[in-house]
This record gives sequence, structure tokens and C-alpha cells, in this order.
Amino acid sequence: MKERLLAAAVGLIPVLGAILFGGVLGVQIIVFIALLIGLDEYARMAVPSRPRETSAALCLTGGAIYALLQWGDPRVALAVLALSAAGLMTAAMIRVPDTDEGAKVALRLVAGLVYVPVLFSFLPALRELDPGSAGVAWVFLVLVITWFGDTGAYFAGRFLGKHKLFERVSPKKTWEGAVGGMLAAVGGAILVTQLGLPKVGLHHAVILGVVVDAIGIVGDLVESMLKRAFGVKDSGWIMPGHGGILDRVDALLFTAPAVWLYAHVFDLG
Repeated sequence: MKERLLAAAVGLIPVLGAILFGGVLGVQIIVFIALLIGLDEYARMAVPSRPRETSAALCLTGGAIYALLQWGDPRVALAVLALSAAGLMTAAMIRVPDTDEGAKVALRLVAGLVYVPVLFSFLPALRELDPGSAGVAWVFLVLVITWFGDTGAYFAGRFLGKHKLFERVSPKKTWEGAVGGMLAAVGGAILVTQLGLPKVGLHHAVILGVVVDAIGIVGDLVESMLKRAFGVKDSGWIMPGHGGILDRVDALLFTAPAVWLYAHVFDLG
């Protein structure tokens, strides 16, 4: 437990520093670093027979897509995504001798291009909703909803959990944990919006807490599904006691675009 807490504290220091003092650029850079680590983790899980080659290919293409989304033209980023997907599928067809395995590798690589760089890009997009303190609050909103939901689900599931949520993918998750996490997420959403997002009314905070927490659960389950399919326990080792970067941000990858879209649909940014 001490190792887990120490690793979490060390990991949070640069993240919180970038969010609070780095402005939009600080968040973009810290996410870029996490993105490259996440791409390397994904590559090593998805294609363990060719880890270095796959990691280099995904980091190069995924890094370029993210950079263009942040500092370039999104239309060019879309073109690079399309061409990168075509190139990776072609490379898998040529480099993998077995046709069936080559098709699986091709699909895994293309999925990685969307799963990591595209979803990661919505974290700095939240900071860009407002160049001032409201942008910081939007980032904290998605973090608090996600982490409060995860923590609430852990304790509620541990002490009250009896009915499995989706045992085939994640045997430890329960419906009781999901409800407890959702209540915690709603409380966190109300707290952040009251303190830092005055435009976001109470009804929006409650809706965000419920909907975004549910989406976060799905994000967690999706990564669990991928790890089971890839035959690994953790995505990586960079955070002792926590696994890899993808283990820590699996829910955030789904919740960040959901919060960003909600803010735009209801003109709250």
C-alpha cells in the first residue's frame, strides 16, 4: 500500500503542476509524454512478438497525429490518421508471414491509433475550453468525476459488493460498486462545478456525474477486455503498484471526450 501511495504521489506532482501552472501548453506537453508511454505499452501488449518495431511505428504515427491535433490543422491530422492506418495495415500484411495473424496485427495497430492518440487529445482540449481558471476547472472536473467514481466503486464494491457487473471481462466489479462510485462521482461533480464552473448548473453537474461515470466504467472494462485478449495483467510497469499509464487513464480516455462534447452541446465552455 505504501508503494502504491508513493507512486501515485510522485505521478501526480508533474500532472497537477502542468494543470495548475502550465497553461494550455503545459497540459499539451504532459499529455504528449503520457501518450508516448501509452503507445509503447499498447504496442508491447498488442504485438509482443515485435515490440520495438511496433512501438516505433505507433509512437511515430500516433505522436504525429496528436501533434497535428494540438498544434496543426485537424484536417491534416485526419489525413495522417488515414494514411497511417493504411500504412500499418500494409506493413502487417507484408511483415507477418501468417495471413490470419497478419490481419489480427493490422486491426490491433489501427485500433491503437484511435484508442491512444485520438482519445488522449481530448484532455488538453478540455483545458482549451477557457484560457483562464475555468479551463483548469474543466480538467479537474473530468479528473474528479473519474477518480471519485473509481474510488467510490472500489470501497462500495469491497464492503457491499455481491452482484457481478460484467464477470466475463472484470470479475471484481459489482453493481453495488458501480452505484457507490456513481454517487461519489456526482458528489465530486457538484463540488467542482460549485467551486470553479459557475455556468454549470446543479442539474448539469448531476447529469455529468451520472453519465460520465458510467462512460468511465465502460472505458475501464474495455481496457480489461484488451488486456485479457492480449494475455497480460497490467499494461506496463512504470507506476509500481498501479501498472502502466494505460491502467491509470483507461477511464479518462473515455470520459474526457464525453465531458468535452457535453460542454460544447450545451455551450458551457
